[in-house]
Amino acid sequence: MSDATPLVHAQGLSRHYKVAQGWLKPKTTVKALDGVSFQLWPQRTLAVVGESGCGKSTLARQLTLIEAPSSGSLQLSGVDVAGADKPALKALRQQVQMVFQNPFASLNPRASIGATLDEPLSLNTLLSPAERRERIEALVAKVGLRAEHLQRYPHMFSGGQRQRIAIARAMMLNPKVVVADEPVSALDVSIQAQILNLFLDLQAEFKTAYVFISHNLSVVEHVADDVMVMYLGRAVEVGPKKTLFARPLHPYTQALMSATPALRAADRRMRIQLQGELPSPLKPPPGCAFHQRCPLAQARCQQEAPQLRPLDGRQVACHVVGSV
Repeated sequence: MSDATPLVHAQGLSRHYKVAQGWLKPKTTVKALDGVSFQLWPQRTLAVVGESGCGKSTLARQLTLIEAPSSGSLQLSGVDVAGADKPALKALRQQVQMVFQNPFASLNPRASIGATLDEPLSLNTLLSPAERRERIEALVAKVGLRAEHLQRYPHMFSGGQRQRIAIARAMMLNPKVVVADEPVSALDVSIQAQILNLFLDLQAEFKTAYVFISHNLSVVEHVADDVMVMYLGRAVEVGPKKTLFARPLHPYTQALMSATPALRAADRRMRIQLQGELPSPLKPPPGCAFHQRCPLAQARCQQEAPQLRPLDGRQVACHVVGSV
């Protein structure tokens, strides 16, 4: 892979599900992910934000190859996932690892921490037991734990310690991309900063790229290089973090940013209160999915879905913003 090739290149990535509505009713299609495009480069962090049900976790399952896309293309390290055979997919899965929201649920309660961390090495490498032990102890030290912890079980650790273990497991194969799905939302605020700083330290050392899924924009502002704002399965604004936080353009991004607490009075925004609820993905509105809640909506928004277009240093999917 050359320096000109992104680690992740998604183009029109979609994931649709057939969902039963009940007896004697035809199945309907839920577009959980609907034409998402982005690129991710080495040692960069792409934050994916939006309300529950916007498609963030579905995107995570696509990137970690848990599910195949319904349409669109996904390339990892220049390899098209759709055309990859089983050996190629196995190699790609080693390059993309995941850190889940709940560390206790993601760890086997019947396996010691040492056995949990040894499993990816024993399954995917030819290292001897002594070499595997050496790598495990080195990585455990990097995440702030000690070698004697390897004999213990998940229930013997705090939530923050368990998340450190989950991060160590994800980094064990030295992946190129780590997908973190709300990795600090289940932790105390006092522990969140420690885990976020750990992510940044490991990224600097291993040159890893992150896809960081979160609803907490304060967390996103701390860790992200780029931000993709999603609404009902589609990206509505994508760009550098500093650009989006300094001047969000899409009405939905503006509403999200206005709800973010700020310590300094100069950083606080006027609160934008959205009307209505997130539409059901079973029956999305026609045109722009956000038009029913948007204060800028026009007649065109009710009929035609906007596409991402370059505007002021980012991409925005809105008919009204930037129009003359």
